[in-house]
Amino acid sequence: MTEQEQTVKQKQELAGGEHTRPGRTYVPEVDICETADSLWLWADMPGVDQHSVDVNLADGVLSIEGRVSLQEYENLSPVYTEYNIGNYLRRFTVTADIDADHIKARMNNGVLELELPKSARAKPRRINIATS
Repeated sequence: MTEQEQTVKQKQELAGGEHTRPGRTYVPEVDICETADSLWLWADMPGVDQHSVDVNLADGVLSIEGRVSLQEYENLSPVYTEYNIGNYLRRFTVTADIDADHIKARMNNGVLELELPKSARAKPRRINIATS
């Protein structure tokens, strides 16, 4: 078995922008996939529950925001930390034509999963050729 060096990836703190909540704000890591019918997005937001997430799609911009309650950490004296506590914010410009009324979101173990279904006109379709 070969030895491999493990490197710790640092969380990316949000640069600039407005901070309307106390504490730090981080950029959640995401995976985005596309199928013929939908765009799928998974965002890592540890410490965020389903009641502390806002998802909005307006004017072609998808915004996801997750808030972490800092009360659980107020009386702790960290000895060593790699897990940074903070809120999450990420925005995307969505160029696909999305059916906003049918977007589905669920939170599972700190991972936000979004299904953004494409509208009927954005889905690929077969065009029948008429015979003469």
